[in-house]
Amino acid sequence: MKTTSTTPALRRAPLVASLAIAVFLTGCGAVKPKPLTHDEIATRVKNDQQAMYKGQEAVTAPLTLSDVMARSLKYNLDYRLKLMETALSRGLLDVSELDMLPKLMTDAGYRWRSNDSGGTSIGIQDRIVSLRPSTSEERVHYLADATLSWDVLDFGLSYYRAKQQADDVNTTDERRRKVLQNIVQDVRDAYWRALGAQRLLGETQALADNIQAALEKTRQAERAGVLPPVEGLEYQRALLDAMTLVNEKRQEMEFAKRELAALMSLPPGTDFTLADATETNLSQVPGNLDQLEQMALEQRPELREEDYKTRIDAIETKKQIAALFPNLNLFGGVGYDSNKYLYNENWAQGGVSMSMNLFRLAGIPAIKRTNKARMEVDDARRMALSMAILTQVRVSVERYKLAVYDHQLAQESAQVDQRLASVARAGSSNQLTSELETLRTQARSMVSRFQEASSYAAAQSAYGRVLNSVGIDLMPEQVAGTDVPALSRAIQTSLLDGEKQVFPQLADAVSVDRPIQLSVSGLPPRVDGDAVRSAVGKVMTSNRLALGSGEDSLSVDLRYSATPGKAAIRAQWDVTVQDRAGKRLLTQSYRSFMPNEITTRSVTALAEAAALSVMGDVRRLATAPETASAAAQ
Repeated sequence: MKTTSTTPALRRAPLVASLAIAVFLTGCGAVKPKPLTHDEIATRVKNDQQAMYKGQEAVTAPLTLSDVMARSLKYNLDYRLKLMETALSRGLLDVSELDMLPKLMTDAGYRWRSNDSGGTSIGIQDRIVSLRPSTSEERVHYLADATLSWDVLDFGLSYYRAKQQADDVNTTDERRRKVLQNIVQDVRDAYWRALGAQRLLGETQALADNIQAALEKTRQAERAGVLPPVEGLEYQRALLDAMTLVNEKRQEMEFAKRELAALMSLPPGTDFTLADATETNLSQVPGNLDQLEQMALEQRPELREEDYKTRIDAIETKKQIAALFPNLNLFGGVGYDSNKYLYNENWAQGGVSMSMNLFRLAGIPAIKRTNKARMEVDDARRMALSMAILTQVRVSVERYKLAVYDHQLAQESAQVDQRLASVARAGSSNQLTSELETLRTQARSMVSRFQEASSYAAAQSAYGRVLNSVGIDLMPEQVAGTDVPALSRAIQTSLLDGEKQVFPQLADAVSVDRPIQLSVSGLPPRVDGDAVRSAVGKVMTSNRLALGSGEDSLSVDLRYSATPGKAAIRAQWDVTVQDRAGKRLLTQSYRSFMPNEITTRSVTALAEAAALSVMGDVRRLATAPETASAAAQ
């Protein structure tokens, strides 16, 4: 019996050993550095590019501010990363909760040996062998057991680790909030700069074409000897300087469109336009700084993250103290052994054990000192961060105040330069020098309009920084749908609700956009009335006024009159603004001298100057109807 049970095993042993040695030796020499191939890198790049832009909804219409924010929050890769980190943190919390469960260990095995195990017995005193050699274990047998154990100390430590992981989930969520707020701020900043560049792009190109034509004329005049070389070069230098300023402003604002494309994670080469929305009036500067500071200390994600870190450190203190307690282990299970020499091949067992590392008790003073220092560091870090946040709130409000003032100056400068350009066109003749001077004033006017658009974008950016410094969440917690239009509508509502908390003055204002019905009368017979009306209409639309009719429209009438003189004509434009009921809201006159030879060009230029002189009042009446009654009194 013994021969038949062991001979096959003995025969298999050398073969198994030889295979194990061969696999070991082969593995030791087979692992070598292997760089990535070009095809592997190209495949990875292709897959990443497809994944970055996968599943995006196509851009089929002009994008509003809320549309851009919706696409940025849905497709921005940085925000996606934070969402994934939050999901990962929640998954780790689930794993840590499983650590609190008792451990159920199962084991099964096969045991073989080349000879019998066993032994003899000798007397303690005389050292004489009293039993012959014997064994109680087969050379080949199978083992299996299942043991359920519960470690009380391990359960307590796992509980504290799970609580720390739960607070880590909250910390990750606060980091997500911070990324969200930064994305909203970046979108607001880039959107208004890109929209300003989009509005002025057509006029800038027309001006560039005119300047290029004028440069060619000056070169021809210089070659023909009409202009002295120095004078011709000076005019060319002046025109190039003017166009350089225009290009610098245009490029500075056009870059914002590429920033928007990156924030929305649009595929390269995707073209899109922005909805030409009416610029809303800037809100009054907040005066309740104490309330804003209190809101910032309560809502800023950085401070909330510090609060969760403090809770995590406090739990760490409890965890270190709990590790000093004795360890109580309870266990029980069943076992099986195929060894035929055993009296019982199946059995159940259980027990309890307690252990404690007494040397760890000596570390109690050090643990207390370390935990106290940790809490003091947390408090100091939170205090320093709180002071920095309070400073950010006050600085952001002050920057918004200065930005509003800069925008007001830029508006006035733009209107002055536009009127100057109109007057220059009215007084220009067919001479080359007069044409060059007109182009210079037009270029300066274009630069001023870029500065006006840039100042409004800067004011909007400062407006958003106030919201960001307070920690306002501009993303709704729950959205009815996941498509971009539904998300855009929810963001629009959430934007208004969030802004009301910081800018209550703007929340009560009614924002409207009353259309303008334009009429021009009293023109001389030789003047083209359609050209004059078209030019004045372009001035109004370029200053963010809509032309049209409606129940709430305003009537703007420009009436021309002139008084002949010896050397020049004294021309006058009477501008009248009325509502639909005929109530006169504004009356103002604009006077200037014109050459005796009246042309459509000169009359048109003065009409533009007259319209620009009342543009601020007309815009105020068109966008704030509650001022109409005050203006009429």
